[in-house]
Amino acid sequence: MSDAVLDLGQLLWIGFFGTRADRALLDKIAAGRCGATIVFKRNLEVGNGDTELEPLLALTSELHGSAPDGTPCLIAIDQEGGVVQRVRAPATVWPPMRAHDRHPEGDEALAEQVGLAMGRELHALGFDIDFAPVLDIHTNPANPIIGDRAFGTDPETVARRALAFARGLDRAGVLACGKHFPGHGDTATDSHLELPRVEHAMDRMDRVELVPFARAAAVGLPMIMTAHVVFPAIDPGVPATLSHKAITGLLRERLGYRGVIVSDDLDMKAISDPPAAAIAAIMAGCDVLLLCNNEATQDAVETALRAELERSSAFRARVGEAAERVRAMKRRFVEHAVARPPGDVVGSAEHRALAEQLRGTP
Repeated sequence: MSDAVLDLGQLLWIGFFGTRADRALLDKIAAGRCGATIVFKRNLEVGNGDTELEPLLALTSELHGSAPDGTPCLIAIDQEGGVVQRVRAPATVWPPMRAHDRHPEGDEALAEQVGLAMGRELHALGFDIDFAPVLDIHTNPANPIIGDRAFGTDPETVARRALAFARGLDRAGVLACGKHFPGHGDTATDSHLELPRVEHAMDRMDRVELVPFARAAAVGLPMIMTAHVVFPAIDPGVPATLSHKAITGLLRERLGYRGVIVSDDLDMKAISDPPAAAIAAIMAGCDVLLLCNNEATQDAVETALRAELERSSAFRARVGEAAERVRAMKRRFVEHAVARPPGDVVGSAEHRALAEQLRGTP
């Protein structure tokens, strides 16, 4: 397998089906054809309404392989609290992050405690990456997809709480990924189902939507995830995920972000042609492509990307740059690894009490 194809594998982070890793998936990991796997609710065994933890630990153990060059294949999950929480009881069940509004005094310290507790449970279960925190600002009550997933309704509050939560994940030994750049908080439609638009002028974006992302760039958040949303003030007609002006021009160059840029899932309905979108996203500046829900799409995207590697030297260079950024993040993760906590941290009395504190009223 060529170096360019191994580079490409680092960019492909994939979902799968079933509660065990089948031979085809394990072979793909061993061949370096994916850089991370993503665990969803469909991959968890459930008994009497509770997540079965032993099969989950067996699954994450299976998935922790590496590419032929020794680069580890990491394991990611969406664990935000509230409705977006794949692993539930007997793990701690967290309220949505808007619950921080009930604790305006000391909210930053509380958010870091929550991130640390959630991260310790994820680490104990074998996860390396949490696709959290949400950096979107809840400015539109009609928003069907963000809502109480946001940490607040104003930019300073969201930045303060969300980045404290990310510090907690980091202390626990879990990589954080802020989302969804440049801001999904004021959409009126769901990008899982269609392509939203946000019509704000650039000065409003600077004052509101971009503030948490600028702060995330300043503190070196390891990853930022893009939004499949059109922002005409940035790039008319082009979703941010596929826009060089948004990803390279705004996030990388103007905001100075140096970490790994992750596309949102290319299987979402907002993306009409995943293979073409995958090429466009990489050329726009994305370092990682999420392919979560369709194995046929994963194969079609990989085929298209390999063909583009053969065709375009500019594309090969961009893939190489992205792969090195992903590998550098993984090297730092391994070098600064935190010892895995004991299994009894999952759903511990201390963590349940913290969740109740967050859920409660002042």
